[in-house]
Parts: sequence; structure tokens; C-alpha cells
Amino acid sequence: MLFFADRSLFKSSLAKWCMCGVVTCGSSGARAASDSENNTHQVEWIHVSSSSRPMVEDFPHAGVVAQPRRVIPSQNIAPQGRQGEWGEFNYGNGEAAGFGPVGRYGVAAWAEDWSYLRDKRNRKDFFDPLKFIALNSQRTIWLTLSGESRLRNWYEENPFLGRSGKANSGRIGVRNLLGADLHLGEHVRFFGQLINGDAGGWKGYGYGSTFRKRLDLQQGFVELKAKMMGAKTGFIFGRQQFLDAPSYILYNRETPNVPLSWNGGRIYALWPKIRFDAYDFVQTNIDSRLMFHNKEDYGTRLYGGSMTGIIPNFSVGRERVHSFLDVFYIRYRYESGLSSLPTQSRPLRGYSSRGNIGFRWYGTSPSVEYSIGAVYQHGDFQHYGTNQKQDVRAWAVNSIVGYRHTASSLHPFLGVQTDVYSGGTDRRDGAIRTYTAPFSPQTNYLDTTTYIAPSNLVSVSPVIRITPGRGRFSIKFKMPFMWRENGTGAIWSSSGPYEFPKMYKGGYIGVVPQASLLFQVNHHLTWQVYGARFMASRQLRAAGAMSGSYFQSNLIFRF
Repeated sequence: MLFFADRSLFKSSLAKWCMCGVVTCGSSGARAASDSENNTHQVEWIHVSSSSRPMVEDFPHAGVVAQPRRVIPSQNIAPQGRQGEWGEFNYGNGEAAGFGPVGRYGVAAWAEDWSYLRDKRNRKDFFDPLKFIALNSQRTIWLTLSGESRLRNWYEENPFLGRSGKANSGRIGVRNLLGADLHLGEHVRFFGQLINGDAGGWKGYGYGSTFRKRLDLQQGFVELKAKMMGAKTGFIFGRQQFLDAPSYILYNRETPNVPLSWNGGRIYALWPKIRFDAYDFVQTNIDSRLMFHNKEDYGTRLYGGSMTGIIPNFSVGRERVHSFLDVFYIRYRYESGLSSLPTQSRPLRGYSSRGNIGFRWYGTSPSVEYSIGAVYQHGDFQHYGTNQKQDVRAWAVNSIVGYRHTASSLHPFLGVQTDVYSGGTDRRDGAIRTYTAPFSPQTNYLDTTTYIAPSNLVSVSPVIRITPGRGRFSIKFKMPFMWRENGTGAIWSSSGPYEFPKMYKGGYIGVVPQASLLFQVNHHLTWQVYGARFMASRQLRAAGAMSGSYFQSNLIFRF
């Protein structure tokens, strides 16, 4: 172990040791280490096989635990082209800043900052000339172009436990996004993004507006930025993506072709150690089949606020842990299939309004990673055509804890993920106790098939991830075992409660062994492959459910 009390000695030693493949892991990276008084007197050194940032980290992964090999400072600070100068909030995959995960390119292209290309000497990529197009001689007004094309195909032996009626279904989806980001100096910018998508295949189903979309406006907003009360503040108004929530609660609907977008306003403020965010949106209605006919859906609303704080570093054994604490209130109103009450005859539909009060505490050290969160859900459900309302009292607890063996050339991560979502019988009277997440939680958070929704569920899964060598590809294995949280409540899919031919009396739902491969071909081209086998329990099969295999492939090009 090596320790430095002098800051200048630490900086010079860090540069020297990083070149030799021996690096420090006691803080949030080289920049964060130089800013944090907690790390100037005690720094831990870890020997790893490579000090370079793995190319696989170019792909923006959601979720802050089990990321491919984030061990050393250079792997915990996004490369140039990241989410702006958010300081320590850029740590890891950058989600703590509130604008989604960032690799070389982010899930939210509008959050990328390419201003460093103002200096042409920094251009090293074929597409760099498109990332900073100067529009005045002072180079203070510039345009950034961005794009994404995705070819996705997937096969399902018995979709949705055999309840879709489309056995051996194979489908292909194509999605294209093209964006332009106009900066008028430091304080004003305009962002616009177009989308189109299509889908086809054999024995297909569900080709709704989320899969097929003629050319339309996906995002279009103005952002005003300033420095106020020592904070970097901003106001974003217009049509936009929103990713400032735990990805297992709310994400941007990556699986189908058309991601979620919202219309309204958002304000944010970031200080060095704490940030705040507040917002009020209505969802974009994408049902129209005509070009440029997307409108606002005033029946679906999302509003709330969040705070993220940087927790002072603490030690686990001889390692320093860098962590964040999120506290949030998210309120939404919706009328989807998830807004229903299961009955023996048919689900009863209605309007739902739910507020989510919760927290998430997550952190990482060279060997230990964790995320622990809890949500209490309250609100009401109103039956269609009546004034009858029922209270909502639901909850969820989500956690993943794991160990990463930093010295191994495979950089294995070994962990356990546990998720519990409350459930109930939820009849016409009494409180509704089934938790729901209506706005597309991260697709692969629970399992690849997405046949089981985060409602009335207990899921426990081992997680194994390896990132060999310098990290051009990463392999992940999971095996979630699933039970009903309430043994008499319904089992839920992403479209609503399941209806089986016979009554299901068991508690055990099944197990879903699955694997995923992520291959970063180069900085722009990514290939993802997923495979899973949904093994329904004997009691569930007796009720009419079916086991089945699932395969998915995504070829993604970004610039």
C-alpha cells in the first residue's frame, strides 16, 4: 500500500503509475481525487492488467452496478464528448448528473458536450467534424449533429407465457434517430431530433405506434443556462427525454422503436456536492400514422423533483467507497393496461394517479459495488364511468450487491440482485396494494424476456459479468427466480394482469436463465446478443402458461 500526504506528489505519481498500469482507486477519478480533501491523505493502489478505458464502456449502460470493469480513475470518468462539466457527478457512467448514462455517446444525445472540439487539434475521429461545426469566426456559435440507426431482430418461442397466441414469432425492427444541437454561446441552445421506425417479420404481433413511426419530431426544446448562487443551473422547455430517475423505475422505452418523450419544463441546479431537479411533463401521443402529427397526451402526466448528494467517502476494509444518495418524489397519471384491477371475469380499467416517494443509495470501490433503494407508492384509482375511487398503498425494494475481482484479467463481477414489488387481491373496494411502473423501466433490469412486470413479484438472481482483457466485449449471466409477493394476487405482464384458462394457486412463478453478450466493434458500432429460457413452474403450466426460449440481437450505429 502507498499513501501520499502531499497533493502535488500524488498528482505526479498518479500520472507516472497510470502509464505503467498501476492505478489509484480511492476516489472518483483523477479530477475528483484532486478536488476531494478526503483522498489527499490516504490513497489505495490496485494492480490491474490494463490502465486504459475499455472500449466496451463506449456503450452507455443504464444502472450503476455491474458495469463492465470500472476499476481505475480513467475508467470512471467518461471520455471527451461527455455530459458537460458536472464535476464528481460525471463519476462512473454519469447517471448521477441526471441526464442518463454516458459512454462515448449517451443514451440522450442532447446531453453530450463536444465543445472540446473547438480546437481542431483534438479531432481524432472520422465523425468529429460533424460534432463541432463553427458558425461564426469566434467559434462561440456552433452546431453538433448526432445520429443512431438500430437493426433489431428477435425470436420468441411462446411470447408472454404463450398468452399472445403467436408461437414461434420472429420480428425485425429498424429505428433511426437524427439530431441537431445548436449552441448560441454559453447560455442558450436549441436541440431537435427526428425519428422514424418500422417493423415486420413472421407471426408478428403488437405492431403498434411504439414499433412503427413515420418521420416525426422526437425531441425539440430550448435550454437556457446560467451560473446562479454558485450552481450550474438550467431550464429546459419543450419536447424532451427524461432520465432523471432510477432506471428500474422509469426509463426511455429502449426495446421497441419509439422511445418515450415528454412535453413540458424542467429546471436543474448543480453544486459541487449536491444537485436538484424539478419537472412537469405530459407524454407525447405517438398514435398518429401521419408524418409530423405527434401531439401532447394531456391524460398522461409526469411531475416531481429529485435531489442527489455525494456521500463522503468511507472505507470497506482497505478500500475507499465513492457513493451517491438519491431522494425523489415522482408523480404520474396514466390510463394504460397497467391501470386496471384483475377480476375473475376481466380486468376493470380506470384512471390511475400514483406518487412515488423513494431513495436510492449506490456506490462503488475497486472491489465492492452496491445499489439499495426503496419506494412507497400512494395515490388513487378511479373506475371508468364512475366517481368511485380507491386508495393506493404499494411499495418496492430493490438492491444489488456484488464483488469485483480487480486483479483478474477477466475482471469478474459476482453479485446478487433482489427485487420485491408489493401485490394484492385489489378488488373493487379497499386499498390497492399492487405496485406498478407504467413508464418502461429498464428493459433488462429484471429479465431479458420482459414477460413479467415489476408488480406483485419477488425476484432473486445471481449476477455474473466478465470483461476479458482490455474490454472490447463483455458477457453477463443472470438467473432470476421469481415468486408472487402476494400468493393470491395476479401475475402481471408489461400490458396488464395475465389471464390464464385455469386458476393458478401456487406462489412460485419460475426461473429465467439468461445471458447477454456486448461486443464493441469500434467506437461507433455495437452488437448486443441476448438469450433466455423462461422456465415456468409446474403449477403455472397447469394453469395454462407455457415455457419458452427467447433470442434478441441488436446492431447499433452511433455518431
